[in-house]
Amino acid sequence: MATLLQVKGLKTQFFTQDGIVSAVNGISYELNEGETLGIVGESGCGKSVSVLSLMRLIPSPPGRIVGGEGWFQGRDLLKMDNEEIRSVRGNKIAMIFQDPMTSLNPVLTINQQVSEALELHLGMDKKQSRKRSIELLELVQIPDAADRMDDYPHQFSGGMRQRVMIAMGLSCNPQLLIADEPTTALDVTIQAQIIELVKQLKDEIGMAVIWITHDMGVIAGLADRVNVMYAGYIIESADVKDLYADPRHPYTLGLLGSLPRLDAGPKEKLTPIEGLPPDLIDMDPGCPFAPRCKYAFDRCLEEMPPLETVARRHIAACWVDVTGGKR
Repeated sequence: MATLLQVKGLKTQFFTQDGIVSAVNGISYELNEGETLGIVGESGCGKSVSVLSLMRLIPSPPGRIVGGEGWFQGRDLLKMDNEEIRSVRGNKIAMIFQDPMTSLNPVLTINQQVSEALELHLGMDKKQSRKRSIELLELVQIPDAADRMDDYPHQFSGGMRQRVMIAMGLSCNPQLLIADEPTTALDVTIQAQIIELVKQLKDEIGMAVIWITHDMGVIAGLADRVNVMYAGYIIESADVKDLYADPRHPYTLGLLGSLPRLDAGPKEKLTPIEGLPPDLIDMDPGCPFAPRCKYAFDRCLEEMPPLETVARRHIAACWVDVTGGKR
C-alpha cells in the first residue's frame, strides 16, 4: 500500500502566562492508503492537538506549531498557505469532532451545513447539493432523510447528530477521515452503531481513518495499527493484534490492565495506573511516565528513551524490557 500521510517530528507548544506547555513533542508516524490508525492515551496526552496541528486548526495565540512536517500526497500540510490548507480541509481530509452539538451550527438547517462543502469544494449548485446531501444522510442511515433536510440540529438525537457529522465528513469523498473521540458523548449501543457505520463506509469508499480515543476496547475491533501517546510523545506503536498480545511499554500494560474483561472472575479487580499525568510545563528530562512506573530505575528519571524496534513493526520507548528486565 502507498503511504498517504507521513508525519515527521511534529512539535506543538502553547505559550501561556504560566509557561510553555509542551503538548506534542516531536512525534513521527506513517499512514497508508485505506489503513485505520488508532491513537490512544489518557486525556491531555496530545492526541487531539497532534491532528489539529496537521489540520492547522490550533488556536494561535496561544498555540504554535514549532517544528516538524506533515506530508500528505506529496505536499507538506504545515507549509501550505491559508488558501491551500482550506482546499484540503473538508475535501481531501475530513474531520469528525467529539461533540456534534457544539460542532453543528444551531441556527443553520442540516441541508445548509451538509451542502456547504459540496458547493465550496465540488462547485455544485443548490439543487445538486441538496440532492447529494439527501443521499449522504441516507448513506449514514438517517430515516426519512429527505424530510429531515430542513430540520435544525436540536431536532436530532445525539446519535443522529453524529451521523450528520459523518455525512458532512464524507461529502467530498475524502482520502482521510479523522475521527476525534466521536462516540464519547453517546451511550454504548449508539457507540457500537457509529463504529460499525464508519467501518462499513471505510470499506465502501476506501478511505484511510485516524481514530482518536481513550477507549482501548474500541480500538481493538477497529484499527489496523495503534499509536499509544503519553505526555505528548508516542511511547509505543504496533499492529493492533501485536500491541494487545505483546505490549512492551509499562504505560500500555497499565491501559490494558485497566480494561474490564469478560473472562475475569467475580473477585478479580481492575488494575489502576497509580499517580497523576505529568505537568507539561517545564517537564523533567527523563521519561514522563517514570514517576508512575513500577519498572523505573535511575536512568528513567534522567534521560528520555528513544523509540526502538522491539519486534516486527513494533516500536517502544522504554529503557526496560518488560518481558525480561533492563535493555
